[in-house]
Amino acid sequence: MRVLVIGSGGREHALCWKLAASPLLTKLWCAPGNPGTAAHAENVPIGALDIAALVAFATAHQVDLVVPGPEAPLVAGIADAMEAAGIACCGPSAAAARLEGSKSFTHEICEAAGIPAALWERFDDAEAAREFVRRRGAPIVVKADGLAAGKGVVVAASEAEAEAAIADFMETGSLGEAGRTVVIEECLLGEEVSVFALCDGTTAIPLGSAQDHKRAGDGDTGPNTGGMGAYSPPSALSPGLEAAVMERIIRPALAEMARRGSPFRGILFAGLMLTEDGPKLIEFNVRFGDPECQVILPRLIDDLLPALQAAVDGELANISLRFRPDAALAVVVAARGYPGAYRRHTPIGGVAAASAVPGAVVFHAGTDMRDGQLVSSGGRVLSVVGTAAGLQAAHDAAYAAVDKLNWPDGFCRRDIGWRGLGKGSHAAQV
Repeated sequence: MRVLVIGSGGREHALCWKLAASPLLTKLWCAPGNPGTAAHAENVPIGALDIAALVAFATAHQVDLVVPGPEAPLVAGIADAMEAAGIACCGPSAAAARLEGSKSFTHEICEAAGIPAALWERFDDAEAAREFVRRRGAPIVVKADGLAAGKGVVVAASEAEAEAAIADFMETGSLGEAGRTVVIEECLLGEEVSVFALCDGTTAIPLGSAQDHKRAGDGDTGPNTGGMGAYSPPSALSPGLEAAVMERIIRPALAEMARRGSPFRGILFAGLMLTEDGPKLIEFNVRFGDPECQVILPRLIDDLLPALQAAVDGELANISLRFRPDAALAVVVAARGYPGAYRRHTPIGGVAAASAVPGAVVFHAGTDMRDGQLVSSGGRVLSVVGTAAGLQAAHDAAYAAVDKLNWPDGFCRRDIGWRGLGKGSHAAQV
């Protein structure tokens, strides 16, 4: 099979790494890719949102399957465009991708399908949103309704913090049109986990689970980020609970989307809070998470490629995926200052030494090559993954690899996996 992966982050590197091992693969491209994907695929200098150019490339090169990594091209309709050109694409239509593109749409689906989720209200008027916060009190959650690259959620500990988020999103316009409408939710308490399913419009099969670490600092302090690390499987999610999530959350959503004439095909990501009343949905995403993808795929025993093709063909009823009992833990190494201002194009050394640590693999995200030197090109720059028989050993392998890196302009959290290990946080250091 001839396969095109779309995207340039750690998730896409992990996808290329896994797909390259498939005996069914004859050619792999990644657009636009990064220095890490170049080890497994031919990078193509086409942006992830340049849908016309991607369709033209896939047509000219007789691509059999397109695998979009990030959410933006899915929400923009890349699956529709590929389908119109007669090219298979493992991702939802633009109509189905509204599950991530609009927080209020997701809540409407949950209400129609009876999916447990947070209480919520939608606001187009900032003063009405502030008045709602004053009535409900804090803690409370303010979310941009549209896509905000992981930066559109504020878990406000006080009314003042919530009102500041409303002003920032709706009036200052820090997130552009994505934040002009907000969803305000009750603050759910419990353990947060991510459950993934592969869907073909009518059938959903489990595709692994993980626990992400969103805050920039140790002990879950500091601002929200796109994710500073993850581990799989999450200790808080038993096999029985994961099965319940599939039955109470994933499959009802799939059925409701089909009922509305927008069947969901591709990867459905349920961000969940494990509350005292059972799992409740925080959000749906319509693709693999990043860095969750980097800890799920190293545990996947089976070939990913035929499963993705089965999702497109409506044949998942004949597919089951097996996972190793091993644990995997990813540490995101980010540019100092992220998620705020940070320097770009600073030299990175030690990646080969980090990759040589037993049980470790380094996935590239925000990297580039300049004059033969690996440099940073984004906020989250590397995902360093350790895989081992237990979570402590996976943790130790990942951090042993991190310590081989030579990047003074980088930082990472030193407590990834602390909930699963039953430990407190550590002092942050590079």
